[in-house]
Amino acid sequence: MSHGHDEERAATGGDDGERTFDALPPARGRGFAASWWGQVWLGALEDSALDGEQLKRGRRQARSGAVGAVTVRPGRITAVVRDRDGTAYRGDVLLPVLREEEWDRFLGVAVERSGHIAALLDHDMPPHLVEDAAAAGVELLPGIGDLEPECSCEAWDLCPHTAALCYQVARLLDQDPFVLLLLRGRGERRLLDDLQSRSAARAAVPSGPAASGGPEPGSSVRADEAFAASGILPALPDGPALPAGAGRPPALDTGTPPAPGVDPEALEFLAQDAAARALALLARALAPAHAEQPLQAALTPDQDAVRLAAASPPPAVAARLAAATGRSRAGLELAARAWRHGGAAGLAVLETDFTPGGALLARATAALESAWDAPAGEAGRPRLRAAGASRWTVVGEGLQLRLGPDGSWWPYRREGEVWAPAGPPSPDPATALDSASEPPPEIATEPGGA
Repeated sequence: MSHGHDEERAATGGDDGERTFDALPPARGRGFAASWWGQVWLGALEDSALDGEQLKRGRRQARSGAVGAVTVRPGRITAVVRDRDGTAYRGDVLLPVLREEEWDRFLGVAVERSGHIAALLDHDMPPHLVEDAAAAGVELLPGIGDLEPECSCEAWDLCPHTAALCYQVARLLDQDPFVLLLLRGRGERRLLDDLQSRSAARAAVPSGPAASGGPEPGSSVRADEAFAASGILPALPDGPALPAGAGRPPALDTGTPPAPGVDPEALEFLAQDAAARALALLARALAPAHAEQPLQAALTPDQDAVRLAAASPPPAVAARLAAATGRSRAGLELAARAWRHGGAAGLAVLETDFTPGGALLARATAALESAWDAPAGEAGRPRLRAAGASRWTVVGEGLQLRLGPDGSWWPYRREGEVWAPAGPPSPDPATALDSASEPPPEIATEPGGA
């Protein structure tokens, strides 16, 4: 995230001694602070002012571009502000710098969470960083009375010139919160060097909350925060090798009767399925060119139930899945076999006889004509009879070819009164037919099942 890059600015000077920012263009028709920390700065200014008219005049001068280059150094901001008649005044605004022990506490807070470091690297000042620092006794943002004005116009309190300077600084703060940190006593480079040193030292301490003050067991860091902080955090070690298989979940059969409505067997099955899916997702993520692969479509509840059935659940779980999908136990087994051969596409071919368009139908007809070398009616060439809009039955052999919407061919075998998936798809109908497997043993139904 970046802030205020629509306003061009330039800064010169030493990184930790001072920075000078070129004069900003007029700000007519816009607010002075878009960031929350810029708004807190203006709140401190407006709450401290004794004369609201001086604030209004200063705001008008800042809007008109009367504030020159702004110099920021620890404890002080300075600029020349010109009145409408051209008279120049030097305005300064002072803010107490943090003591060394306060900076030490702030750095300790910042390295506690990688998100804090990532935010600072992105020139962001998230509320939770300021809140954590305040909880440690470090107030980064000014409070009421913290801004002390000084001006060559010899006003004893806030004048239009110092008010204009404060409004202009709010615009700089929008762009870069390190302006505030420098004003509090630390420049960007020194601060980031200190954070890097502390992060490296923290990583070198033996692991464990008692030894390093590190995160409590079970805590975590967002991946995007860790990636954003990669320029300052110590290098991460190589990740572990991909496991050969998914781990086994813990057994839930503790001897204690489960609560009403809780099925330990189903929970164990779901845990095992989640582990297997996680391993598959990780393997795909680590595969070459993974970033160029299209996103997988989300499954419908019905598709996900069939996917679970394809993972060979316990009989009681299979019965619940069948009931939930409105299928018989035998019907769910057929759907699961289709899923094992081709996922959601295989399930759609099982349950839908779609009507192919003219171009797809023409390509399918040509493929059937050229798939076998033997002429029609001779040995070596099956006799096919249309059995639907996208299905062709092999006469006398109990085999069938089904066309998928993508032009692939799926083999089916007659099993009793139903056609059952018999193999994976192929772009060639002859190859698909040759891959048809022998039928499995007859499906046994559980007592009470369909």
